Amino acid sequence: MFWADRLCRAVPLTRETAMSHHLDTPLAAQSGQLYLDDLFVFDGKRGTVLVMDVNSSVTRADIKPGFHHEARYEFKVHVDGSEMEELTYRVAFGELDGQGRQELTVHALTGAEAYDDAATGTPVAQGRTGEEVTGGHLRVWAGRITDPFYIDLDQLATVNDAFKNGAPLDRSAWRPENAKNSFAGTTVDSIVIEVSRDEPMLRVGTRIGVWAATKLATDAGGWRQINRAGHPMMWPIFWPTDTDFSNPANTRHPCEDLRADGEEIASTVARVVAANGTAPDPGAYGWSVAREVYPDVLTYQVGTPANYGFALRNGRTMADNAPEVMFSLVLNTGVTSGLTPDVTRDARAVSFPYVVPAGR
Repeated sequence: MFWADRLCRAVPLTRETAMSHHLDTPLAAQSGQLYLDDLFVFDGKRGTVLVMDVNSSVTRADIKPGFHHEARYEFKVHVDGSEMEELTYRVAFGELDGQGRQELTVHALTGAEAYDDAATGTPVAQGRTGEEVTGGHLRVWAGRITDPFYIDLDQLATVNDAFKNGAPLDRSAWRPENAKNSFAGTTVDSIVIEVSRDEPMLRVGTRIGVWAATKLATDAGGWRQINRAGHPMMWPIFWPTDTDFSNPANTRHPCEDLRADGEEIASTVARVVAANGTAPDPGAYGWSVAREVYPDVLTYQVGTPANYGFALRNGRTMADNAPEVMFSLVLNTGVTSGLTPDVTRDARAVSFPYVVPAGR
């Protein structure tokens, strides 16, 4: 973590609904267009790449096609340890047309406007889903893709059991050599923005913190934050039973995280590492994890190789084994997932938009 939790500025935040990541709740199948599955930040061919994925088909339910036409999808960027975001890229979509495409617009908001829902910002790109869109210092792509995320959900179940009961991790019924990717063949809707190195706020060497949010228009004319995402695997590990989307973390700003929720994270981790004997001082280790994952943003140094790994968490690529890293962090012991990035090799591309459209 590269900044400390501090008092947030007075910004209007609505305390409603909650966050979902892939399989967190049965309601995700009904509202998947608004629920974030993953966030990635890495160095691309021309600059910094920001990717958010929503609307996973892993629920095996009927998925509403496309992006929600009454929603905002926002990438929030903190610069050089700033408490509040100083740059926001806001993406909005029109209704589906007869070809299954949607109009998309991107606005850039800077300074105080970056955290003001009432601000309009500057329009920087306009086009349609499924096509490369350029404007200003950006190139943008949005559409349905093959999901690059990978995990064996049977392994997740063993970790959930340990956390739920504050108990030793029992993997006797799960063998890494038999691991399978539970997300094989699934798809998500993805928004990809590549910010050119010419963008003054994202020069090479700049340290940034990135999170994503979905917001829905309200009947009163304002905006309600539905969902947000930073670090991977937070909800599946810590709040897997949040079936009514009531956890306040969804509508919180990251600057509130440690103060509002640090004790819960710390005590949950302390119980499980004590049960597994992996930390001489479970309480101290629990707080070290809380301070590592809060504020819940992905930190990244612009222009450097991204890696969400054991020794270094610097952005996140689509190949990174995030479940393995997070399991090892919260349990304070090496935990293999039994899977390697090769299982989703065909879901990644080396050139823009770096994702693979579904159906290829």
